[in-house]
Amino acid sequence: MAEIGKGVTAGKLALNVQKRLSRAQEKVLQKLGKADETRDTAFEELVANFNKQMTEGSKVQRDLKAYLAAVKAMHDASRRLQDCLADMYEPDWFGKEEMDALVEEMIEKELDNNLEDTDTLWLGYHQNLTDKTLLCMDTYLAQFPEIKARIAKRERKLVDFDSARHHFASLQKGKKKDEAKIAKAEEELGRAQKIFEELNVELQDELPVLWDSRVGVYVGTFQSLAGQQDRFHKEMSKLSQNLNDVMTKLEEQRELKKDATAATKKGDGAKSEEANHSESTSPAPKSSVTNGSDAELPPGFLYKVKAVHEYTATDNDELELKVGDAVLVLAFDNPDEQDDGWLLGVKESHWFQKKDISAKGVFPENFTQKV
Repeated sequence: MAEIGKGVTAGKLALNVQKRLSRAQEKVLQKLGKADETRDTAFEELVANFNKQMTEGSKVQRDLKAYLAAVKAMHDASRRLQDCLADMYEPDWFGKEEMDALVEEMIEKELDNNLEDTDTLWLGYHQNLTDKTLLCMDTYLAQFPEIKARIAKRERKLVDFDSARHHFASLQKGKKKDEAKIAKAEEELGRAQKIFEELNVELQDELPVLWDSRVGVYVGTFQSLAGQQDRFHKEMSKLSQNLNDVMTKLEEQRELKKDATAATKKGDGAKSEEANHSESTSPAPKSSVTNGSDAELPPGFLYKVKAVHEYTATDNDELELKVGDAVLVLAFDNPDEQDDGWLLGVKESHWFQKKDISAKGVFPENFTQKV
């Protein structure tokens, strides 16, 4: 007969159909209890471990891909945010040129690593995660489909072996023994047993090794992930600190302009007042200002600081700060009560309005800047 398909003749097709029918019949007899089934609990445990290992590895692979997608999304969001900052930064603000260069650097900063085609910090991070983390898991999982197919093949050959064993036993127990059929059945049994045992031995050797390899794969994968994260965030923290420095200078510029404007208005007001008073009364304001300057400061005043970060008080003895708040730093009544990195003070606005020293409180020194 002509070929049915490429590499498959009618004879081979018929043989495959016969094998499937024989296996199906054998499985039915085993389920009905009319034929015993060869069981290997040790191998079944190996298969259970294999399935567990494949499931867990696939989950790690999926989550790594989701993490990489999130990195890409964060990269896009960061780029848009930096572009927005560059667009809205006004020309007369402090560090306009520094800001433009900084934004450009944050977008195009090259990461010093071994990848030749890395041209941005974010892209370098994404590329490193792909090459050194995800590809490791891809290579690890690539071996599972072939082993899974061999496990399935072993199961089929085990059914063939059981079927040949039962067929040989039934011929031997028959009333009319046909030696030719018995010899053929014995030959088929030997062949089925050999094929099964070869597969069984190979898998019994390979599956435990594969099971033990998972620890090394996970260690390498997550160590690489942690290393790339650490390197990326260190590089990014440098750029973030630069941005914070520019913003701090901008706030200082704003405060200086505000103070200069207030001083100008105060000076204009003083000139106007002097013009409306007689010469006999002109010394009094000067003396009042001079004497009042020290009198207006709270007891124990040391120096003045300005808040550069917002601080929310967490206790009754703490001072809540908002960016730009001026604070008069005071000496502690008992120096032993002062904790490292903490200052005692009262807000300048509160003191000059109410002269109330009871509103003093402690606050973290690194949230302020001395003026």
